[in-house]
Amino acid sequence: MNRKHFIKLAALAPLSGYTMSLNNLYNFSSSLKEGELMPSLFIGHGSPMNGIEENEFVQGFRNAVNDIPKPKAILCISAHWETKGTKVTAMENPKTIHDFGGFPEELYQVQYPAPGAPDLAKQLKEDITLTDIHLDQEWGLDHGAWTVIKHMYPDANIPVIQMSIDYTKPPKWHYELAQELATLRKKGILIIGSGNMVHNLGRVDWKRMNEIGYGFDWALEARELINKSVLEKKHSTLIDYKSQGSFMNLAIPTPEHFLPLLYTLGLQNDKDSISLFNDKAMAGSLTMTSVAIGKK
Repeated sequence: MNRKHFIKLAALAPLSGYTMSLNNLYNFSSSLKEGELMPSLFIGHGSPMNGIEENEFVQGFRNAVNDIPKPKAILCISAHWETKGTKVTAMENPKTIHDFGGFPEELYQVQYPAPGAPDLAKQLKEDITLTDIHLDQEWGLDHGAWTVIKHMYPDANIPVIQMSIDYTKPPKWHYELAQELATLRKKGILIIGSGNMVHNLGRVDWKRMNEIGYGFDWALEARELINKSVLEKKHSTLIDYKSQGSFMNLAIPTPEHFLPLLYTLGLQNDKDSISLFNDKAMAGSLTMTSVAIGKK
């Protein structure tokens, strides 16, 4: 049953039955104060090694959630799950995916056993009208999700689901899909986009891989434009990033690490505060810049 059918049936039902159905449908309803929205985040996740290292970026991940309400669940849109069509994980216990190679064995031993949230996945399938949501039983939590969330909630006691990125759709479509997700902020759901604003692995200076603050001129120019557009809420500039100049096309040669930012921006309302953290370049062609929407 889609959202329109639910509303139609609710209008015909007795008041008591309507209330019961509504409570069941929104069983993830928030404990937030009336009118308060859960903040949302874009995280520059960087190297998978952030899953086991202790550094300033990892501390930034922790700080991003240490002063927000405890979420009922987390919805993560990660650069590392691209599909034809849109999927959400709908299993009870999502597996920890080690979707990378050439790293220390210690990293492959990490497990993040957060529960899933099948009811939330089904709610999304009911509520989203822009596309048909497919309930997925195969994926799990990839490193764009768990290497970040494990530092935010190390006890793994917050249910987590992932939504895939439909690689067949343009940036504006993803932004509009995010706008449909915005109602989840009223229900205590923390929505995290996980990628990197500037991400060109083909241009990485491997000799200076660990040099924080080092960026090529074109990467720093892209970072400046992106940051300015985020802070000034010029979302149209970022949606149309391909038309902003050759430096932006170097910074974003493929869209998957940039699109999670558009999901976070699509959740923003006119009254939301906005701030940046972990705002550093690395290895010449990467940035770790992250965004917090709606934090007090």
